[in-house]
Amino acid sequence: MPEAPRADGAAAVPDVDVVTAGGRRRIPAHSSVLGSASPVLERILQRRMQKIRDSGKPGRAVVRIRGVTDDVAAAFVRLLYAGRDGGNEESEMEEELESHAEQALVLAHAYGVPWLKRRCQEAIGSRLTPATVVDALQLAALCDAPELHLRCMRLLAKEFRAVERTEAWRFLRDNDPWQELEILRHLHDADMRRRRWRRKRAEQGTYMELSDAMDCLQHICTEGCTEVGPVGQAPAKSPCPGYATTCRGIQLLIRHFSRCHARATCPRCQRMWQLLRLHAALCGSLPDGHCNTPLCTQFKRKEQQKEAEKAGDGDGDGRWGLLVKKVKAVRVMASLGKRRSPTQC
Repeated sequence: MPEAPRADGAAAVPDVDVVTAGGRRRIPAHSSVLGSASPVLERILQRRMQKIRDSGKPGRAVVRIRGVTDDVAAAFVRLLYAGRDGGNEESEMEEELESHAEQALVLAHAYGVPWLKRRCQEAIGSRLTPATVVDALQLAALCDAPELHLRCMRLLAKEFRAVERTEAWRFLRDNDPWQELEILRHLHDADMRRRRWRRKRAEQGTYMELSDAMDCLQHICTEGCTEVGPVGQAPAKSPCPGYATTCRGIQLLIRHFSRCHARATCPRCQRMWQLLRLHAALCGSLPDGHCNTPLCTQFKRKEQQKEAEKAGDGDGDGRWGLLVKKVKAVRVMASLGKRRSPTQC
């Protein structure tokens, strides 16, 4: 057992006996070390030391550690000493945690040793398997170990099929249905969060594609590209950077729109109508200003009339207004991402 140093450099004499559950083993220790490591042990030792002083009889205070084996109790005391010494006995601490991490977690929770509790959670979480995750989850619930609980739930969500085949899960299902229900509800909530995140990512991708389409449409109607250009101006001979992804599709859609005779029912023409309407909603020019994009001014005037009617009726923006807001937000975020910081200039 490590010895606690005194102020004069000499080793202090142990003044506490840690007695195991069976009473077959006494572990000499120092009240200063145990009290500084655990507030629970500090209060126990204060009462025991006060009784010894009141009785006037010399002797050591006795602290009983119940509910664990003699080896675990001795390992717990050694861990308290190793934590006091810091990194000097890191290898010894790792060995003790490798052998008695679960029991040490229970004792660290009972005696209020937060640093040891964190180390035990890390040790148990690092070797979780589908066969041990159910027991570790119950231990985390009993010892109020949120980090271990989180690791267990992550493994359950990842390897639930394998966990279902274990004996521990069958025992839990037969004897603790509430715990099973809580686990299943947590897994369901995690799955719903993943689905919402994927749906949101897909929506953001759609808004980004619409934003790129607006940029390509403005580029085609202002500067021109390989196949389509503004009125009275020849298209550019060299393709733009976005030609392969978006620009070529917009050009083909414009060419089809200019030649189609069934625009009212043609799905491709309807898509072009929606792109032109979206451009008008996002266009920064004034309603009476100049914009090379076809039908931009007409769509703006119609949108103003609709907004006036909705304001009179008290209706909201609707789905179209929400789409415009989302695309605007994506365009703003994209412009901020492309902006160079002062340190990059």
